Amino acid sequence: MRTHTLVPSLLLLGALSLTAACSSGSDGSPDVAGAGGRHGSAATPSPVRSIDPSEIKGLRIVNDSSEQSSCPFATSYPDVPGAEAMTAAMKKDVEKLLTGFRSGRCEGGTDGARPLDLNISHQILVASGDVLGVRLTTQDRNAAGSGLSTKTYWYDGKAGAYRTALGLVAEGSRDAFLSALKDRLKGREGVDAAFLDDTFSDPASRAAVLDDMAFTADGGLRVAFDRGDVGVPAAGAVTVTLPGEEVTPWLSAFGKRAQRQTVTPSPSLDLGATHAPTQAVPTHTASGDDDTDCKKVRCVALTFDDGPAASETATLLTYLAQHKARATFFTLGQNVAAHPDVVRAEARAGNEIGNHSWNHPDLTKLTPEQIAYQLNRTSAAIKAATGKAPTLFRPPYGAVNAQVKAATTLSPVLWDVDTEDWKYPDAGTVAQTVIAKARRNSVVLMHDIHPTSVAAVPQILRTLTARGYHFVTVSHLRATL
Repeated sequence: MRTHTLVPSLLLLGALSLTAACSSGSDGSPDVAGAGGRHGSAATPSPVRSIDPSEIKGLRIVNDSSEQSSCPFATSYPDVPGAEAMTAAMKKDVEKLLTGFRSGRCEGGTDGARPLDLNISHQILVASGDVLGVRLTTQDRNAAGSGLSTKTYWYDGKAGAYRTALGLVAEGSRDAFLSALKDRLKGREGVDAAFLDDTFSDPASRAAVLDDMAFTADGGLRVAFDRGDVGVPAAGAVTVTLPGEEVTPWLSAFGKRAQRQTVTPSPSLDLGATHAPTQAVPTHTASGDDDTDCKKVRCVALTFDDGPAASETATLLTYLAQHKARATFFTLGQNVAAHPDVVRAEARAGNEIGNHSWNHPDLTKLTPEQIAYQLNRTSAAIKAATGKAPTLFRPPYGAVNAQVKAATTLSPVLWDVDTEDWKYPDAGTVAQTVIAKARRNSVVLMHDIHPTSVAAVPQILRTLTARGYHFVTVSHLRATL
């Protein structure tokens, strides 16, 4: 959502064409930031069975984003009760990547058209028994080469400990494991045997390159190397899969449990958490269709991006219901999959659900197939949650071009009032920005992932209602003008 170019959404009503259907379920292929489930240039199968994140009790998705014109980014990772040590490890890595992105490269990074973005997305690999596995995928378009990297994080509920990827392999079996990897890597195009020996012989280098390992559905161990990890960068990303019968004797006790929980998942996840917070989902129901005539009265469309967020969005729905206000939620698919009950509550209360992509990449940097994947997968998640497919989408960062428009039938929506709530985490500032800038038929940009933005809503509703404004959805605003 670019803040330096504000285009009223009502100017963007063109019909668009759909090019591809959603190709996966709620989890699907590994989520490269915007790459439609592809690691490098070749398609790779998902290493695990499809995981339904909505079944994880107390799950919270930690989201952050910025539309700063020189530094656009979006990050996410899961916070699961009982796995606090693993959450802390992911948080540390995400913050380190953000710091690097912001320092120097962020200000000057551009390809001549648009500032380059950072995207960190997540995929839950295993959530079963006492095992939790997560992959983070980073796309740093300011970095050298492809800027694409992946890393897996593991949690051992039995021991109450965070495990690295290499922790899946028993220490006494690592020489045999490394030897098997080298045998499969040597001879591959672009892999340097001498470089490979040096990398695997150094403990620090070995741990750095062996940071993405996960089990396949039949018990094999899939080891993924980022571009340049085990050979010349031109060779791209490299993947080795060791069959289950070969790798099982080398696994640690935890590795064997992770393998078993992947192949034959338990019905639930139990990491020993003393308390898994549950957020009450609002049950507000709108009474009939909205009969507001925006030709006769002053209307404004509040829009909220990047959610749903488990607690913040639920609180927001209560505020909207108290004032009989309706809004449009531009949701991220990965968050819809985690909290479909909240999305259902949004729709039940008369609000509109729009598409904001699966994991917030800059769509103008993607191929047509990748754009379609991002939008189609999200639309499928919204329809699964609400029974109704969306008709609107908001391109992340407000970045839209002819190629993006041609990849979907969804109608794009931008805004004319930007609260910059990502930049000013203060409820009073956010409220005053809306109150000062809102005009008849305005489309207001906010984010329901920020508690301070949600806290600003009651003051916005009170003040603008007193001034004669009615709060309607984007589609209602368009239809009645």
